[in-house]
Amino acid sequence: MRAEHIEQLVSLSRPAVHPSGAFAVVAASRPSLHANRNVGQLWRVDLQDGSRRRLTGGVADRAPQLTPDGGAVLFLRADERDKPQVWAVRVDGGEPVQATAQPGGVQEFAVSPNGERIAFTAAVVEPGRYGSVEGISPAQESPRLITGNRSLANGVGSLIGRRTHLFSAALPDLDAEPRYARAPQPHDDETTRDDAPSAPEAIRLSQGDFDHSAPAFSPDGTRVLCITARHDTRDDDLLNAVVEFDATAAHGEPHIVLSSRAGLSVGQVLGTPDGGYVLLASKVGESGRDFVARSTQLFVLEHAGAHAEEVTDEDAVDLGEVGSHATVVEDGVLVQERRRGRNRLVHVTGGGSKELIGGDVEVIGHGVGDGVTVATVQTPTSMGEVAVLDERGLMVLTDFGAPLVEAGLVPPTEHAFTARDGSAVHGWVWVPEGEGPHPVLLNIHGGPFAQFGVGVFDEAQVAVDAGYAVVQCNPRGSAGYGREHGLAIRQAMGTVDMHDVLDFLDASLAAHPQLDGERLGIMGGSYGGYLTAWTIAHDHRFTAAIVERGFLDPESFVGTSDIGWFFSGEYTGSDPEAVRAQSPMAHVDQVRTPTLVVHSEQDWRCPPEQGQRYFSALKRNGVESALLLFPGEDHELTRAGQPRHRLERFEHILAWWAKHLPTPRNHA
Repeated sequence: MRAEHIEQLVSLSRPAVHPSGAFAVVAASRPSLHANRNVGQLWRVDLQDGSRRRLTGGVADRAPQLTPDGGAVLFLRADERDKPQVWAVRVDGGEPVQATAQPGGVQEFAVSPNGERIAFTAAVVEPGRYGSVEGISPAQESPRLITGNRSLANGVGSLIGRRTHLFSAALPDLDAEPRYARAPQPHDDETTRDDAPSAPEAIRLSQGDFDHSAPAFSPDGTRVLCITARHDTRDDDLLNAVVEFDATAAHGEPHIVLSSRAGLSVGQVLGTPDGGYVLLASKVGESGRDFVARSTQLFVLEHAGAHAEEVTDEDAVDLGEVGSHATVVEDGVLVQERRRGRNRLVHVTGGGSKELIGGDVEVIGHGVGDGVTVATVQTPTSMGEVAVLDERGLMVLTDFGAPLVEAGLVPPTEHAFTARDGSAVHGWVWVPEGEGPHPVLLNIHGGPFAQFGVGVFDEAQVAVDAGYAVVQCNPRGSAGYGREHGLAIRQAMGTVDMHDVLDFLDASLAAHPQLDGERLGIMGGSYGGYLTAWTIAHDHRFTAAIVERGFLDPESFVGTSDIGWFFSGEYTGSDPEAVRAQSPMAHVDQVRTPTLVVHSEQDWRCPPEQGQRYFSALKRNGVESALLLFPGEDHELTRAGQPRHRLERFEHILAWWAKHLPTPRNHA
């Protein structure tokens, strides 16, 4: 694929499965260069033959959920102010009806068991902030008094004067007459307005200076569960609690289901029919900040206030891939487990676990209907397909990725090589067509507790189309290989992780004679930017490098990053000499490799000062370098940025490689 083929990267949401098991509803999303945004709608997919039809016609409809009777689907769509709201439409189609009208927009929602209400979270802001008062620009807002650690969030910006609260509302009548705008009348004055509601009135359930997330109804529909942090030290740790509110009581008092004293960071909570609870959560140690290589686990509570029992093994099992969730079924719980570059669907009971969907797929989301288990999966040739597991076995039903296949994809070769100390390093090698020798790009993933997987990867495909072999692996520090593997680089960054990527590179060169070991490039983003910058300070074999959105100076990261207050200390420690011993910025004087530094102006995860200072140091030291800075983008540029910026990023990257590592298909 070429860079412009990012328009064919169609991803799918978690499936909403009809109770009959006859069909599922998914939201499809893809980058559009024409609209310069991600666009997509809801699709109804038949679970027998895979036929599909477009159910909605919005610009970016997403997050579908079916009512329990299967008669209607609810989803998120932006309103006229570009704020996401819940909308509802019949599963047979028709005109969607607006179900919420929150000034701050809806973040997450859940449907009650009887299908009559929804619970949702929405931002509530101080008057005069973030556009809440017409005519007050960001530059005219009052100053922000910051007294704690949590004042920023990547993709959001400032959190001062902004809280996420829990609401509930009745579902709108889909058969009611539509709302009409009030026509002007002869006696109108400045007090006249259209008071007709655009959506059912919502009840705010929560109150106070706290955030709330992950709403879910109790099985009887009378209460709403959510996750919140209300303990005194919440600004200094990663702990949170599970509470529940009366589903119809305004500004009610929360009932504690699981206290923050349980020592968990909870991501999802579900009620069970027997009065218990299921949690996806991770332990964070005595400090409440010990998050390094802490795998997400499945916990159960017999009742509110009970001890959280760990069902899965933290040392071997990890349920923490982005988008992972749990589903309660009659005889257990379905969860998604990441392992060795895959993300499989597993059925867990008190007696153990069983793989339901595995192989060369990454399960994005799942759901169940009558006798069928449905998953949306990423494959080596598609960003998203619908797969069904029933009496026929497992079948991938859809072909959303067909245009991407037509654009041209090169399959990689999977390897497990032995590192210098005898450890195994797992990864992949892409080789372009032709005899070679082909220049090689060593690509390093972010995280570090993340993994490269088997799903189609646009970065590698664009590079191999331009004539580059691509080498990438999951070094120690990565997820998917057990807790010990992930912990190996704690307060030892730039040690065995660098050895692993270099040893995998050397073994790849030996295994593939078409690769040119004399023409090597290295690149990576976030933690991958860190390890790229670290490697070129200690190994000078590379012709050129690209350091993107990097974690480059642990010292300045504290106080500028939205996670700096805990991330640096846990990964690099607190001893100043030890921190500097792991800092690329402290070793930048050793770099001789021509380096392109890429960053985004609104990146609050790895703030732009990390890249700007690193670039300035390279220039000061006489190293050939350039800084590519994207306006209006944050840390998620490569995954969710403006499509034109994503295309321009590829163009600049290929131009850098064309200058330093030209190929017949990519040269100056």
